[in-house]
Amino acid sequence: MSAPTTQRTTVSEREARQVAEAAREQGWRKPSFAKELFLGRFRLDLIHPHPLPDPESVRRGEAFLAELRAFCESEIDAARIEREARIPDEVVAGLKRLGALGMKIDPKYGGLGLSQLYYNKALALAGSVSPAVGALLSAHQSIGVPQPLKIFGTQEQKDAFLPRCASTDISAFLLTEPDVGSDPARLATTAVPDGDDYILDGVKLWTTNGVVADLLVVMARVPKSEGHPGGITAFVVEGTAEGVTVEHRNAFMGLRGIENGVTRLHRVRVPAANRIGPEGAGLKIALTTLNTGRLSLPAMCAGAGKWCLKIARQWAAEREQWGKPVALHEAVGSKISFIAATTFALEAVVDLASQMADEDRNDIRIEAALAKLYGSEMSWLMADELVQIRGGRGYETAESLAARGERGVPAEQMLRDLRINRIFEGSTEIMHLLIAREAVDAHLSVAGDLIDPDTSLQDKAKAAADAGVFYAKWLPKLVAGPGQLPSSFGEFKHGIDLSGHLRFVERHARKLARATFYGMSRWQGRMETKQGFLGRIVDIGAELFAMSAACVRAERLRREGDHGREAYQLADAFCHQSRLRVDDLFTRLWSNTDDLDRKVVKNVLNGSYDWLEDGILDPSTDGPWIADATPGPSREPSARRPFGG
Repeated sequence: MSAPTTQRTTVSEREARQVAEAAREQGWRKPSFAKELFLGRFRLDLIHPHPLPDPESVRRGEAFLAELRAFCESEIDAARIEREARIPDEVVAGLKRLGALGMKIDPKYGGLGLSQLYYNKALALAGSVSPAVGALLSAHQSIGVPQPLKIFGTQEQKDAFLPRCASTDISAFLLTEPDVGSDPARLATTAVPDGDDYILDGVKLWTTNGVVADLLVVMARVPKSEGHPGGITAFVVEGTAEGVTVEHRNAFMGLRGIENGVTRLHRVRVPAANRIGPEGAGLKIALTTLNTGRLSLPAMCAGAGKWCLKIARQWAAEREQWGKPVALHEAVGSKISFIAATTFALEAVVDLASQMADEDRNDIRIEAALAKLYGSEMSWLMADELVQIRGGRGYETAESLAARGERGVPAEQMLRDLRINRIFEGSTEIMHLLIAREAVDAHLSVAGDLIDPDTSLQDKAKAAADAGVFYAKWLPKLVAGPGQLPSSFGEFKHGIDLSGHLRFVERHARKLARATFYGMSRWQGRMETKQGFLGRIVDIGAELFAMSAACVRAERLRREGDHGREAYQLADAFCHQSRLRVDDLFTRLWSNTDDLDRKVVKNVLNGSYDWLEDGILDPSTDGPWIADATPGPSREPSARRPFGG
């Protein structure tokens, strides 16, 4: 008999939206290249000339990269991590000695104080050796204790926790629950005030680093009461606190060395001094942390692309079929071209967004989200193409290849390891919705009340007047622009002409804005249900952003005399490939199977197609779809295993 499932928290769709909306940063105090792009305004001046790091950050960053490279080459056995499904204690001890736990922590707290740019380069380097090591370092610093404390922590909290995080303690972030993923309005973990403390109860799922963590960032709901505004709130919790139990270490198709588990909190007493920010600010803290924290993932995706290119180049030159290297066969060569051009663009996107984060001149919340979305999708495609290029050897494990005397190339492992990135830190589908919400923010600011069914007639009339003023100024600017002038962006013409690609971006940014406006006019309040349309709008924006970044990076490298000609070639190839994808996405905005798909889904759910499942056996085990997460004491021995413990 199946175990009982948790009684689910019931939250209406409107309530869920209100919670998510309240957690958003409402204003735009700084300019945003991507936000302007979605509005049809190609603000090349915000990213060109390409922002540059200051010499001191370069010196410190390069010095650390040299140390990290030497350590990774000599001390990390990637095959052992894959084989044993854990990172050896001595590797983590070595990373601590290097200062890798404190890459982003200010030196006054014992950290290295690296820039976002060099932090991401370090993650790409470490992740190329072992994605599990990259995940360990990223989860600790990008979403674990250091980042939220850096932005929202009190001085006392920084003094107490940051030195530990910089040298000895590993941190984890606990938000997801067995029945709560991207809908935090239903968060069930509670934090009940008790004098100067809070008592935490609940179960957290997929706690990256949670199995080994010394410190946890826990999101819990504080009940509203006298003196307590309540709401989802963030806390720093000691991993050894009484009532904290790691009930299970999860295993996955990839990232076999990742320390990810299920953590139960039973009457865990946490001092109020460990609360990060005010009550109710937890989701805002989480989202703000991810504004730059998301860049770590596409950084490792860019690193994966570099590795895919290296293996594809070496193998396709060595392997011969029908009298010549397979690279010279067009069917294989096009895949190699895709990998090379896309790797160049991914690195361009990550470096640009990272340097913009370091300069802090622009609001990069959309850029970081686009980088995460685009990096995770494109790196997966590159790894898939590498497996295809390698053929049967791509499907064979590195261990098996080595055992029979060939080079142990872990192409199939790379494919498995990269797959999670389309789910980590916001699935592709959630990223589409998140970015789409930011992309239409200007429209909702002036016309939101027009499409809100709960708005009074008086407020609708005012909204109509405001919208009329806004659109009277905005719409005429979408008709024509510099993208229609052959002489525009002439500074990007040096042997190879990239100016045409930038004119394409400018024209299609205006076209994208017109399509968005038409969609809002057509569907109004139902726009948010048109997730296929919104996803394609966002994907177009991601391609246009990547094209812009690639061109700007190529011009920077040309000016610096650093592979400029080759960079122009790669940017040109990428932009031509991207333009084909953009044209296809625009076609599918209006010519698609979305309506038909909805009908099919309804029939699938009501059982009309059950006959189609005849003739198979299901090897799944019995049990509930969602595990019981009822609060209470743990009945499991703790699976917590601190490194060196």
